[in-house]
Amino acid sequence: MKTRIAVLVSGGGTNLQALIDARLQAGEIALVVSSRPDVYALERARKAGIPAIVIPRKGSTQQAFEAALCAALEAYRIDLIVLAGFLTILSESFTKKYPRRILNIHPSLIPAFCGEGYYGLKVHEAALARGVKLTGATVHFVNEIPDGGEIILQKAVEVREGDTPEILQRRVMEQAEWQLLPQAVELVSRAIMEESR
Repeated sequence: MKTRIAVLVSGGGTNLQALIDARLQAGEIALVVSSRPDVYALERARKAGIPAIVIPRKGSTQQAFEAALCAALEAYRIDLIVLAGFLTILSESFTKKYPRRILNIHPSLIPAFCGEGYYGLKVHEAALARGVKLTGATVHFVNEIPDGGEIILQKAVEVREGDTPEILQRRVMEQAEWQLLPQAVELVSRAIMEESR
């Protein structure tokens, strides 16, 4: 039995696409959950034949949002949750329900440029402002501290002269995120399969 994966998204879904394209061996994407109804990630799921639902975050309390999310994860018998450009910080009570079962991809080498307020282009703007020569991406387990869980995989990416936040973001996605996330999901999916034997 493959590990059943839910991918949580809030945007275009490029990391979701990387997972779809990777053709995972130990895991299968059983559900895509979007916090917004108008994102391209939902179209990616539809094209790949993956069930997708929208649980709106806007206008909903954290508690109501997480209760709806838990209900969906149970209904689809999800073993592993992957945050792929998911812009909602999950509460401690939620993360404690799924210890070592939630992964996140972050576009920096944690502990640099991470934590609350560091997401999307803001991470790359901060890296360029600091003048670092190396940045990259990190896949980590999710706990109650934003970007604070145990690191699973990291990959460094060179910062080049003349980089803009947008150019750097694209390089980090291509050279690190889209490679690391499928590798980490495969590793953890395999570990979950072994545990359930």
